[in-house]
Formats: sequence, structure tokens, C-alpha cells
Amino acid sequence: MGKKLIKAGFLAALILSAGAVQAADKMKKGLETAIFAGGCFWCIEKDFDHVKGVVETTSGYTGGILLNPTYRQVTAGRSGHYEALKVKFDPKIITYTQLVEVFWRSVDPTDGGGQFCDRGQSYAPAIFVDTPEQQKIAEMSLATLKMSGVLKRPIKTPILKAAKFYPAEGYHQNYYKKNPIRYGFYRRSCGRDARVKEVWGDQAYRGVNH
Repeated sequence: MGKKLIKAGFLAALILSAGAVQAADKMKKGLETAIFAGGCFWCIEKDFDHVKGVVETTSGYTGGILLNPTYRQVTAGRSGHYEALKVKFDPKIITYTQLVEVFWRSVDPTDGGGQFCDRGQSYAPAIFVDTPEQQKIAEMSLATLKMSGVLKRPIKTPILKAAKFYPAEGYHQNYYKKNPIRYGFYRRSCGRDARVKEVWGDQAYRGVNH
């Protein structure tokens, strides 16, 4: 009798586990992906992690010529890659249009030479579009932003075709969670939030207390 109960419990656990996997797979099928470059990926990862509807974020590299680039190669500035963030989101909760708006207000779109204290092409801002619809939305958002006159300097953030995305080394993922003190010191000393507030004023992204 005892063995039968154990076996039944084991089978029930397997069924529940299989159901959970199927539910997760079903959820993943409904997700969409966006890729943004906005300076240090530690910081933009934290910003987007706190956006309702964002399911997963991955720090990485894209847009360059090297296969399987390393952090050292990218930051050396000769790979052509950007530090970027892959964002998986639920379009039933947040739209790609809304994500683009969050992106603009989390960076300095007028600085094409890097972001904040981090200089060089690998830290420059960019929107990487993966579909004609994303390109249309991003271009419309950019045109609207230019016409609004909110920014006092020309926008230097390009809209680029999505290229292969390479996840960054494991220690870069969720860095702000793994090393909160170092991360906090870096973000403050780099002047990111102060500059975003200076550029955007009351329109700066306020989704999280950094």
C-alpha cells in the first residue's frame, strides 16, 4: 500500500510539473522581444526590470563584427558591438511603443558618443528593430520626439536593424542584484540619473527608485 501511495504521489508530481512546463511554454509563445542599447547594460537592465509587462531581460552585445565577443573586446572599442539589453515582454500588458518611450526617457538620446561617464561607441544609445512593425513604431516615435521640441539638442540615437545578440558573461547578468553596493556607487558616480533628469526634466523615466 505504501509503495502504491508513493508511486501515485510521484505520478501526480510529474503531471503537475508537466502542466507547469506547458503553461510556461504557452506564456513564452505569446512574448515579444525588443533590443535597446543605452550605455552600461547594468543600468538599463535595472530600469527595464521594473517595467510592468517585462518578463525577462538579458545583458549582452550586438551590432558588431566579432563572433562570441567578450566584455574586454567590446569595451576596447574595436568590435563594433554595443552593450545592449534584450527585453522579453508581454504585449498584452505593455506595447512595443510604450517600451520605446521608456527607453527614450532612460537615456540621453542626444549623446552619440557614449552615455554619461562611459565613452565610446560600445556605450552609445541605439534602438535595434527586428521587424517592419518595430521599425515603423521606432521611426514614428523618433519623429514625434523631434517635433516635440522637448530635447534641446539634436537626437543622435540611431534606429538599426537587429543583428545577432550575444548574451554577456554570467557575472554581468542582474549585476545590480548581485552587487548592489558597487552598482549603486557606479550609477551615482557616473551621473546617469542626474543627466537623465537634466535632459528630460519632469518627463524622465520614474519607474524605479535607483
